[in-house]
Amino acid sequence: MAWVALPIAFVAALSFAGCGTPGAPLPPSLNLPDPVTDLAATRAGNQVSLTFTMPKKNTDKLLIKGNLPVRICRMQEAETCVDVPNTLLLPPGAKAAFTEMLPLALAAGSPRSLTYFVELKNFRGRSAGLSNPASVLAGQAPAPVAGLFASVRREGVVLRWTADSESIAVRLHRKLLTPQQESKPKAQSGLMVPAPEPLEQNLLVEPGEQAGAVLNRALDKDIRFGQVYEYRAQRVARVAAGGRTLELVGELSGPVRVEVLDIFPPAVPTGLAAVATPAQAGIQASIDLSWQPVADADLAGYIVYRREAGVPNQTWQRLSPAEPVVGPAFQDTGVQPGHTYQYAVASISQTGHESARSAETEETVPNL
Repeated sequence: MAWVALPIAFVAALSFAGCGTPGAPLPPSLNLPDPVTDLAATRAGNQVSLTFTMPKKNTDKLLIKGNLPVRICRMQEAETCVDVPNTLLLPPGAKAAFTEMLPLALAAGSPRSLTYFVELKNFRGRSAGLSNPASVLAGQAPAPVAGLFASVRREGVVLRWTADSESIAVRLHRKLLTPQQESKPKAQSGLMVPAPEPLEQNLLVEPGEQAGAVLNRALDKDIRFGQVYEYRAQRVARVAAGGRTLELVGELSGPVRVEVLDIFPPAVPTGLAAVATPAQAGIQASIDLSWQPVADADLAGYIVYRREAGVPNQTWQRLSPAEPVVGPAFQDTGVQPGHTYQYAVASISQTGHESARSAETEETVPNL
């Protein structure tokens, strides 16, 4: 085979064509920060709080470098968005928070929609647009709740506050000050330990919700004995705006702390009955007692009392042993034929609080 010499220009052309031609040059990045998408706004009293997350990338999917100035504005209905003075300069990915006291014009008058926006600009002052809207209500806030007071009852914590002419809802904020250590419920001795309580819970009391249309009282049934709670209250007005229901809330009241101690005895036993069994060959005389069981969760058992009828100045004597009787029944074998005995029963809690004695009953042991 003979070798053929090729022109140099032709060889050069092949070398360029063999690897393909380069593509068209990419346009320069506009470096526009992604808009904020999780702006949220709340108002308490005359203070508005905003929270949002700074983006990490720009609209070209490139990581943002350096801090960004934040523009905040608010708008009433179709008006222009008025700038809210601030000095925020935040890094990419930051969890941001901002608060402002409403100007007097926005903190007065009837409730009306007030919408906030956040805008992020690049170093040339250009942006990819406003954030998502976050709305609150402008206008006169409800009066603060005054005179909040808490007391412990067997059925829960009773909360009261000073009555007001405004017929609006009241939100009670409860904080648990003595959280449990367990993170998950677990079985102990075959019993399931209750799951830990949430650290914070809210209770909304609607106007006229309580019996008799009492507007300044509420009962928190969802409590546990042995815990310490802190309560605050605020009035809540709700207004329909823009197809949604917005809340206008008053300032939080001062805190009220309450220690929920179990100082309440169980229910008094009912249905006490006595049946005598006479002495027989090899069988001692006795009186069998029975009553309706008490359903209290903290019940430890029962205490049985006895006194002899017809004996002057007889007082009630504890008949049952030192440990409470577990079930709703007891047998008295220390009786004598021909004698009449009176009985009463009390229930006792695991914390040692004893109920009043039940209605008494009596029974006579037959003679031999």
